[in-house]
Amino acid sequence: MQSKTPWMRSLLLSASLLSAGADAQVGEPELEDLKFGFIKLTDMAPLAVAYEKGFFEDEGLYVTLEAQANWKVLLDRVIDGELDGAHMLAGQPLGATIGIGTKAEVITAFSMDLNGNAITVSNDTWAQMKPFLSKESDGKIVHPIKADALKPVVQQYRDQGKPFNMGMVFPVSTHNYELRYWLAAGGINPGYYAPQSGDNSGQLKADVLLSVTPPPQMPATMEAGTIKGYCVGEPWNQQAVFKGIGVPVVTDYEIWKNNPEKVFGVSKAWAEKYPNTHIRVVKALIRAAHWLDENNNANRNEAVAMLAKSQYVGADKEVIANSMTGTFEYEKGDKREVPDFNVFFRHNATYPYYSDAIWYLTQMRRWGQIADAKSDDWYMNIAKEVYRPDIYQQAAESLIEEGVMSAKDFPDFNHEDGFRAPQKHFIDDIVYDGHQPNAYLNKFAIGLKGNDKV
Repeated sequence: MQSKTPWMRSLLLSASLLSAGADAQVGEPELEDLKFGFIKLTDMAPLAVAYEKGFFEDEGLYVTLEAQANWKVLLDRVIDGELDGAHMLAGQPLGATIGIGTKAEVITAFSMDLNGNAITVSNDTWAQMKPFLSKESDGKIVHPIKADALKPVVQQYRDQGKPFNMGMVFPVSTHNYELRYWLAAGGINPGYYAPQSGDNSGQLKADVLLSVTPPPQMPATMEAGTIKGYCVGEPWNQQAVFKGIGVPVVTDYEIWKNNPEKVFGVSKAWAEKYPNTHIRVVKALIRAAHWLDENNNANRNEAVAMLAKSQYVGADKEVIANSMTGTFEYEKGDKREVPDFNVFFRHNATYPYYSDAIWYLTQMRRWGQIADAKSDDWYMNIAKEVYRPDIYQQAAESLIEEGVMSAKDFPDFNHEDGFRAPQKHFIDDIVYDGHQPNAYLNKFAIGLKGNDKV
């Protein structure tokens, strides 16, 4: 699709510049041929849509999308310049910037989606949890399911001297923090990191041992008995249902309603070298996200067919559709309406909020990845360094001026300060206010706070 000659590219770009004054204000892209990385998950959808619907080409960009083996390889390739940018875990640009793992300056000006993850347990673990769960009058299990029901199962393993293992996808992934949050809310300690002493297992003082498993390998790893459950994005929870090997017990929407999940990340040096290109990439991704959610998800079936292609997610359409079209199946046959399981644009999903960044930083501190106490100002300064709503605003205003989108589609930039209102919809009912990270940490019974050290 994207194989035009340089002369044709120049002609198309000139035409687009003449037709749109706002486009001219952004300026021509400094770099036209781009390679972006992604992991095979449904939430890479904005990249696939921007490519397939020609939104990148509309910006004079000629993009190659390339699946990556795992999150570490993806991040390393962005840092060393092999990739121009990538679908990233929201915690990756933050973790890299503050030196968790590879130290490098990485930024994001675009949030790719909200929600989209779940926690799945093996069939035998589910059978052990069920006696501790309540039922509705129709016999269905009461949701959301809290980790309180898992606690006696874990305790039984501990009493027998056996480890209880669970999987997540990466140390700074949303999945790691969501799984830890859910476990801790049920009185289960998921363990600590101690980088100052060289222990990056995250398993110190743990009741449940969490380890990294690449997303596509989650179902097979659980089926083999290596792990008893996992937290991952789609389609790998629904895959467990289809294969009959496990039961999703809770979605991240139920752990933290409308939580930020993935971002589009680039190196800071790349963004500074190619500012017009960067803005144009964000413009294309905004349009893609809007397309995914517009008219009450009317385009989702088309998106499912797109994602099912081997070069994107490569899973069965039925598996992808189970969550992408607004439903989610828990125990086999228990399919429920979850219209916001995957959100790509509504609820200002694409805007890179400072408060989202700060939440991730609080969890890094809570579990010891940030070894020492930090001031509230420190959290704010890191958030501003990594999350770039100023670049997002330039892209959005260009789309508005072109008439491609409307001002009502975006936050009110004249009054936006980068902070969501205090968020109340957590599974433990603890309120999060991004302006007060240390006060937030002090609310948790399990986790580091103040001057605590592991």
